[in-house]
Amino acid sequence: MACPQCDTLHAARALPDHARAHCQRCGLVIATSSPTAIAQVLSLAIAAFVLMIAAVSFPFLELNVQGRFNSISVLQAVMAFNDGIALLLAFAVAGFIVILPLIRLGAIIYAISPLVADKTPRRGAREAFALAEFLRPWSMAEIFIIGVAVALIKVSGIASVTYGPAFWAFSALVIITVLKDQLICRFSIWQALETPQR
Repeated sequence: MACPQCDTLHAARALPDHARAHCQRCGLVIATSSPTAIAQVLSLAIAAFVLMIAAVSFPFLELNVQGRFNSISVLQAVMAFNDGIALLLAFAVAGFIVILPLIRLGAIIYAISPLVADKTPRRGAREAFALAEFLRPWSMAEIFIIGVAVALIKVSGIASVTYGPAFWAFSALVIITVLKDQLICRFSIWQALETPQR
C-alpha cells in the first residue's frame, strides 16, 4: 500500500487490534486497526448528514443594524445570488457547501453501513466509497464556516449579530467531519469492500 502523503510503498499486513502502521519515510499513520472504528465513522457520518439538513433548514444569522432586524438561512443566502452571472456563484456555493458534502456523506453511509453488521457489501459500495474519496477535497463546509467567521469579525463592528441554530449546526458539522476523517482507515475499508458483493 502507498502512503497518501509521500507515495512510499509498504507491504500490507494484518494489524493487531488498536495498532497503527506508520509510513517508514514520513511517519504518517497509513493504517489503523480498531474493531469499533467503522461503527464510529458510520455514526459520525449519520450525525453530520442530519446536521447538514438542519444547517440549511434553520436561520443561520440574525443581524440588528440600528433597530432593523434581518434573519437569513443558508438557502436564502444562496438564493440571493439569483440574477444574471451571479447565478453561477449561487450554483457553486450550493454545490460546494451543501450538495457535495451531502452526496459524500450519503456515499459513505451507503458503502460502510453493512460492514458494521459484518454483512457483505452492497452492490456499488466500492464505487460509492470511491466517489466519497473523490469528493473529499471538494466538500467545503469547513471552508464556508471559516469564511463566515472572518466576515463576522468585520460585520460585528457595525451590527449586532445573533447566531442562529444553523450556525451552531455548521460548527458542529465541521468538528464531526474532522473527527470522522481522522478515524477513517481507508485501507481497512477498501479491504472490507473487497468481499464478494450481493
